[in-house]
Amino acid sequence: MIINTGQRTDIPAFYSKWFMNRIKEGFVYVRNPYAPSLVTKYILDPKLVDVIGFCTKNPRPLFPYLEELKRFGQFWYITITGLGRDMEPNVPPAEQVIADFRYLSGQIGKNAIGWRYTPIIVNEKYTVEKHIQTFRKIAEQLKGYTHLAVFGFVDLYDKLKRNHPELQDANREDKIRIAQAFRQIARQNDMELRLCSKEKWLKEYGIDINGCMRIEDYEKAISRPLSVPKNTQARKGYCTCYLSGDIGAYHTCMHLCKYCYANGNVSQVEKNFCNHDPKSPFLIGKLQPNDQIRLAHQESWIRLEKTLFDEE
Repeated sequence: MIINTGQRTDIPAFYSKWFMNRIKEGFVYVRNPYAPSLVTKYILDPKLVDVIGFCTKNPRPLFPYLEELKRFGQFWYITITGLGRDMEPNVPPAEQVIADFRYLSGQIGKNAIGWRYTPIIVNEKYTVEKHIQTFRKIAEQLKGYTHLAVFGFVDLYDKLKRNHPELQDANREDKIRIAQAFRQIARQNDMELRLCSKEKWLKEYGIDINGCMRIEDYEKAISRPLSVPKNTQARKGYCTCYLSGDIGAYHTCMHLCKYCYANGNVSQVEKNFCNHDPKSPFLIGKLQPNDQIRLAHQESWIRLEKTLFDEE
């Protein structure tokens, strides 16, 4: 199966020690975000977990543990936008993350890492021309270190509108200009460009809208075919990515990006962060008397195919 770490928070950036403790102990507890007393237990064993998916803005804190993680298949998405601290207060400088991206690619291989340039916010400071210039600069520095670039526009969820009403979505014309320019830049730097946001109509302009996390990416990362169950977690009509068990928790990412869909207010995030115990089987908190624990159904999805040699 596939274990994900980055749909709800940034584990490599802020919870690497906890994550490696979970790897060493061989299991993790995950609360249902909508029914907190329901807890899922995942076994973290490479015999059951074919790939661990990471999505981060700062992979460096997990670098000391890369050797220990080699027994697991891995696929990483690194987000590098070049936005300033007005949007990403605690994200490391783009130059550092680019250097870390290149290092990580050398460790795990360029088929096991992709670049995310998302979300795109267009305003007086972050103009269309500025985004195109920044995307080109980063792409040129990542050429040869990945085959995959993903972009997307900001999603103005109700929570985001309440917390940051100053954020605005780009208009249709700007989205077309950005998408077409990004497509050309990606091609020039040997990257496949994919969309990760709701603008499926950009397919008319040659943009790949078929999801940014695909089984084929995991297969390339581990050089093995996977026979996966039907994807039941994708949001129909919006997200076509293949989603699997995520071990993170909402309202815990200390990057505190203004556009984040996974965080509530800053005080809530800081409170949760203070309640984090690296030794706990939960990312936040501990086992409670009324918790109901269920063991996740887990099995390897690696497809064992016979070869001509096996038939002799």
